[in-house]
Amino acid sequence: MTGERHGEPLPKPDVADKTAGSPFDLFTQAPGSDSGSETVRTVVVALVANALVAAAKSVAAAVTGSPSILAEAAHSWADAGNEVFLLVAIRRSSLPADEAHPLGHGREAYVWSLFAAMGLLTAGAAVSVTHGVQELLKPEPAGSFGVGYAVLILAFVLEGISLLQSARQVRGEARSLDRDFLEHVLATSDPTVRAVFAEDSAALIGLVIAAAGLAGHQLTGSTVPDAAGSILVGLLLAVVAVILLNRNRRFLVGEQTDPRVRSAALRALLADPDVARVTYLRLEIVGPRMVSVIGDVDLTGDDTESHVAVRLRALEARVAASPAVAGALLSLSAPDEPSIVV
Repeated sequence: MTGERHGEPLPKPDVADKTAGSPFDLFTQAPGSDSGSETVRTVVVALVANALVAAAKSVAAAVTGSPSILAEAAHSWADAGNEVFLLVAIRRSSLPADEAHPLGHGREAYVWSLFAAMGLLTAGAAVSVTHGVQELLKPEPAGSFGVGYAVLILAFVLEGISLLQSARQVRGEARSLDRDFLEHVLATSDPTVRAVFAEDSAALIGLVIAAAGLAGHQLTGSTVPDAAGSILVGLLLAVVAVILLNRNRRFLVGEQTDPRVRSAALRALLADPDVARVTYLRLEIVGPRMVSVIGDVDLTGDDTESHVAVRLRALEARVAASPAVAGALLSLSAPDEPSIVV
């Protein structure tokens, strides 16, 4: 069945047909790709970078007394903690299906990613805004500005390395799925890739804000620019957290695949020699690059009821054989039901 592997749109049919063993393999991503391992690598790179950056910023915040750098330290510690949640998400969502979870554990990825987004909102955004407001009310002088600038430059390099890794994965997936870069960031069913890219992008913007706040403090002798930088960093994190929360919420409550994926899936079903027409088709994302398939079909020929049942089960098995399909449930169409056209 055409469509998506773990909820992603397919490569274009004319390209995928040259490599897929059957039409139902078109749910998978580009041949030879290993998105699971690539995602783990992306998250681990982000975890290491954020842990190093968080430690350096904490030291710099203590030495300089800068509210902006302290906000950035809270930001990085929140990001590092979030990467742990994302690693748990990868681990839990990859568990195989069992009797209690016939469609697998894929949605666990959205649960743990939801926790990560909440951590970004509370440990990152709330702390940064609160400290910025406190600094406005009770300003304290800062010093050792050179240490602050050095740490911010180091952080920019490390965060940039992490962003390049996540961007490389996003770019490769978007190309194979015929999506624009930013479209794929928002639409991908893999919440860990989206979270890392969003957090790294916010981190780089936050570093620029923190540097501006620190420079303003140094030039004017006032803590207002520094405190304002802390508040702006917090607001930035809040926006990113809300976007991530909303995307995970939508996948948790059940989101259908991209219409292009459904059309590709319909074409693949109609290409099966046992299928005369399709009257209903629903593809729902149930995990990172994983879908469930529900549909009504009219089989070719005029077999007896027992033979039709066997052929229908065999068709379900062919659909479910794709590594992107968590489960397939097909029923017979009623004679008066209109056919779906591609």
